[in-house]
Amino acid sequence: MSGQGGGAGGAAVPLDEIMPWSTGPLRLGRGWVVAPDARTLRARWDALVAAGGEERAALFEETRARGPGRPVAALPGQATGTGPFAEEHGRCPEPVRIVHGPFDEQWILPDHRLIDVARPELWRVADGRQLFVVEQGRVPGDDGPPVLVSGVLPEGRSAGRPGRIRPLYRRPAGCEPNLAPGLRAALRERFPDAAEPGDVLAWVAAAGRPAARGCEVPFTADPGVWARGVELGRQLVGIQLRGVRDGERPRLPGGRRPYVRSAVPARPAALVYDAEEEALLLDGGRIAPVPAEAWDFRVGGVRVLEDWFARRTAEPAAGTLGAIRPSVWPQEWTSELLELVTVLALLGQLRGEREELGEEIARTGWHDLRVPRVPPAARAPASVLDHHEEGPGGQFVLL
Repeated sequence: MSGQGGGAGGAAVPLDEIMPWSTGPLRLGRGWVVAPDARTLRARWDALVAAGGEERAALFEETRARGPGRPVAALPGQATGTGPFAEEHGRCPEPVRIVHGPFDEQWILPDHRLIDVARPELWRVADGRQLFVVEQGRVPGDDGPPVLVSGVLPEGRSAGRPGRIRPLYRRPAGCEPNLAPGLRAALRERFPDAAEPGDVLAWVAAAGRPAARGCEVPFTADPGVWARGVELGRQLVGIQLRGVRDGERPRLPGGRRPYVRSAVPARPAALVYDAEEEALLLDGGRIAPVPAEAWDFRVGGVRVLEDWFARRTAEPAAGTLGAIRPSVWPQEWTSELLELVTVLALLGQLRGEREELGEEIARTGWHDLRVPRVPPAARAPASVLDHHEEGPGGQFVLL
């Protein structure tokens, strides 16, 4: 990392040199393994195991990586079958929360036989202490965040090039930060209190910027700017986590909480924003107030609210497992939409502070981090030996 920063030219450090261990996004192979509600996934599982022979094979949607006749090792921490799915007749495994797209928390069937590329190394370290950073692909003209942070496993989708997923910790229970060796020591030389991994994550969230090679991060030489950037980053991360760490759900200031003014119809087909009334219209349904910052919030050039709505209302192909879905718009989706509006509005209102931080960094000078080159071992997953994992066909494997 030495020589990456310093000077007035504005050089910055690639995120790959700050959080060196990363994976590519998950590749599901079949869309029906994810749904906005857990009940739908249980119904799809039941329909699949009730089918037999050619019908089951057709519903399964075989790919080169996964088919109903192939045994596959269980995902870490998940008690699922490992024999061929063609022989499966058991109960549905408990669905697990996942970030399916930017700010879109859904549910997934955690069965390795159903997912083409599940990234077991991420499941191995996913717990109540873990945080995941997802780089967003660079899209010309896009002013969205270069990274997103979640407390649940992300799929890693990006509107630009595929995003990299970077856990904050390399081991469960918040052990062994996924930070370049020597990075925190280099930061403490200028900022004595910069000891926590969360401080580095907060700075990345606040100061990171998109680049052709992925997210890059400038480091300030000014302690005051560093402190302000870390505090801003903590706000940004806290809003995205939606209270899962501190228990406080995000709220708009001044009592501007969005409410359902007219009930959402059973099958809304269109989403429209009324800028004058600050209202979100779902056919006859009406939610207000919805600040313009929420409606205009984009990631990778895609408006988040429109993308979220489309995932729940797009017409699936008839005769597929994806066609199994709620017959009417569930109340829980409305609650999630209200929270999403709040999250996007709060993040949008902090966009100006992020821009000001970038200007301050450029004005006060860059911190040239003198850290050793990242060793290859820091880019590979750590060995996690705290439990057995079931391999294909019930054979236990030791990692």
